[in-house]
Amino acid sequence: MKLLDLCCGPDEGTLARRRQFLKLSSLFTVAGALPLLQAGREARAAEPDAPVRIGYLPITDATPLLVAHHNKLFEAQGLQVEKPRRFRSWSQIVEAFLAGQVNVVHLLMPMTIWSRYGSRSPAKVVAWNHMEGSCLTVLPDVDKLEDLGGTTVAIPFWYSVHNIVLQRILQEAGLEFISEGEPGAKQVKLVVMSPGDMLPALGSRRISGYIVAEPFNAMAELLKVGKVWRFTGDVWRNHACCVVTMHERDLQERPDWSQKVVSAIVQAQVWTRDHRAEAVDILSRDNAADYTPHTRETLGRVLLPSAELDAEYARTGAIRHADWQEKRIDFQPYPFPSYTEKLVELLKTTYVLGRNEFLQELDPAFVARDLVDDRYVKQAIQAAGGMAAFGLPESFTRTETFSVS
Repeated sequence: MKLLDLCCGPDEGTLARRRQFLKLSSLFTVAGALPLLQAGREARAAEPDAPVRIGYLPITDATPLLVAHHNKLFEAQGLQVEKPRRFRSWSQIVEAFLAGQVNVVHLLMPMTIWSRYGSRSPAKVVAWNHMEGSCLTVLPDVDKLEDLGGTTVAIPFWYSVHNIVLQRILQEAGLEFISEGEPGAKQVKLVVMSPGDMLPALGSRRISGYIVAEPFNAMAELLKVGKVWRFTGDVWRNHACCVVTMHERDLQERPDWSQKVVSAIVQAQVWTRDHRAEAVDILSRDNAADYTPHTRETLGRVLLPSAELDAEYARTGAIRHADWQEKRIDFQPYPFPSYTEKLVELLKTTYVLGRNEFLQELDPAFVARDLVDDRYVKQAIQAAGGMAAFGLPESFTRTETFSVS
């Protein structure tokens, strides 16, 4: 593997990131989303029986969508499906989704909250795509978290579990965070970057760390340009990050189609839990399907359990709650209401750039009912063998555990 440098200098990179954020911000406003939503309505009117069109980023969070496609689980449900479309940034995938170019996507869960209540986007969360699967990675010479003071750390987006967890970790170390200007000795500057841009930025020391989905943390370890400081799943136990999102109109007007889509994704999660090595092969760049640009070695470090690695992470403090027995990434589709409620509560006290007044008006219990449609995933789980198929109790309720220390 070779570490590629960024395609633009620091000033150009900052401007590019700002443009991307402003573009996505505009999509998540009523006025900005309107042209795309109109295009989406026209697309659905012209093709009411559209096939499954998946949009994804090449991160391990997308695993169930890609496995379902590769293993022809959609076809087994009697559905037509096109080759999944790979996007580079969240703004690209959101634009395509709103415009109706794709109809099944994985999005950052906090982003779906911003979308539905910021732009009134008619979309619903129908399932979790995975659990855990993200880390805070820092430069090898960072010996204590306070060393991040006066430096820049990248996040994938302001509305992300990554941002929520990172801010709590920094606060525990007595650090503040800013988004503009030069950080002081006790401050960390947070910047938004696409996942693919983070590794080269770390390798060239333009940032001192990043918190993002796999396999970019594993890549930093293998290239020896970074080390995992903390797993997000070691802070928020069994948390979701990316979730399966679909158009509300499809859920209302094509219930049979929607059920089959969700059932195929749930089946893919069950299969992946029992066939992790095969999933590595499916996602690898050596696969003719070309789903991701990642190597088997990189993906295996994420998807394949390793007691030896876990022991080392416990020694370094990347894992503090070994008794939780969390996997680096795991798969479970049910969108627990308690998670959504906790997420809304945390977002209210998390710094996010842009207009966010709507957050303070949100009732967590209402969002859990309104944003999420769990009808289809409940049926799919029961058909797949119940919650026991995912190693969980037969219950659709749980208690959230969030602990930085």
